[in-house]
Amino acid sequence: MNSVQETKEPSRRNLPRLSKFIVEYLLVLPLGALIALVWVNTSPASYFRTTLPMAFVVNDIAMVAFFGMVMKEVVEATAPDGVLHSWRRVLMPVLASIGAVAAAAVIYTMFEGRVDEPMLVSAWPVTFATDLAVSYLVARVIFHRHPAIPFLLLMGITANAAALMMLPLVQPMGDLDPGKGLPLMAAAIGLALVLRRSRVRSMWPYVLGSGSLSWAALYWGGLGPALALVPVLPFLPHAARDPGFFVDARPGAGDALSRFEIWAKYPAQVALFFFALVNAGVPFGSLELGSVGVAVAAIIGRPLGTLAAAGVAVAAGLYLPKGVGWRELIVVGLATAIGFSVGLYFSAAVFPTGQLRSETQMGVLLSLAGAPMAILAAKLLRVGRFARKPEGHQDMRDTTASAA
Repeated sequence: MNSVQETKEPSRRNLPRLSKFIVEYLLVLPLGALIALVWVNTSPASYFRTTLPMAFVVNDIAMVAFFGMVMKEVVEATAPDGVLHSWRRVLMPVLASIGAVAAAAVIYTMFEGRVDEPMLVSAWPVTFATDLAVSYLVARVIFHRHPAIPFLLLMGITANAAALMMLPLVQPMGDLDPGKGLPLMAAAIGLALVLRRSRVRSMWPYVLGSGSLSWAALYWGGLGPALALVPVLPFLPHAARDPGFFVDARPGAGDALSRFEIWAKYPAQVALFFFALVNAGVPFGSLELGSVGVAVAAIIGRPLGTLAAAGVAVAAGLYLPKGVGWRELIVVGLATAIGFSVGLYFSAAVFPTGQLRSETQMGVLLSLAGAPMAILAAKLLRVGRFARKPEGHQDMRDTTASAA
């Protein structure tokens, strides 16, 4: 009897560990994507009939929680003792991202010209897209807790912002008019500033007040309202210093930023699953030679552009985060090459429904190859979890996180 109980007890103890692993590495996202791909290629009518009505709620409302979590990591990384603290470190991923997307755009334009697909050339801003959710997942698998992750997140935010600015150059969109939302965005930031100066400690006035105004500003401007909390979260009261690389907030933490993390963590996981389910449904029949251009440009151009721009930035006096070197930058460049759901959104903005959009979206789907290539590069370059450790060495960051 005792042996049976002993057998069951470890299994019960392992269940919370499994749940934590799933949340920690965002496995709900690839699960949702896999279901979407199988569903759309076996019963497309059923897939689109089910997911199209869900798209607005999932993409523009539910994902606010996830992008808020992403911005929370960036805010902590730029705090004193953070890996991106000081302007010389904050500017580094911004400039690296600009170099990365510029290289990808040049390679894409050259590729599509050579395969005689002139109509597809106008989709070059799609190569800017970085799916922060998938790239974050890949980075966590490779680096676990490492300064390269907030560096990657800031690169991805910069790349997507650049794409939004470039899209009107290739496809003027009636729905895109950022000027419409400027007064509301100014009101959102102004309210957040007043709350901060009034020393409001609760997160809710920031999230519901400033966040709602920011959401409306982005919505009316034709931009992605899921990013509503990105300009708001830097104003939330938070710890004076960075608590450490991706150290979870203590349950009893009282600052607003930590309370937001505790509240948003699990809703963000649910949002990610449905985000993948709604956006990853691309029929395999749209694969053409021209489709390969997006993936080729992103997977080759992002690492090369990242290295080149970082080299120029270092020569100009900027700093890489401690622990991030040229080998880590190659892996980060590959991880940011994954466009996925954000790339699908940009494809729809460039082309109307039809063959050109389908080919471009298939190319975006092929950019998921950046994930295994980033893992392979990390293994070959011995970075992240593949780094050599002296015999008997213990990872103090993991020990500290466990103790916390």
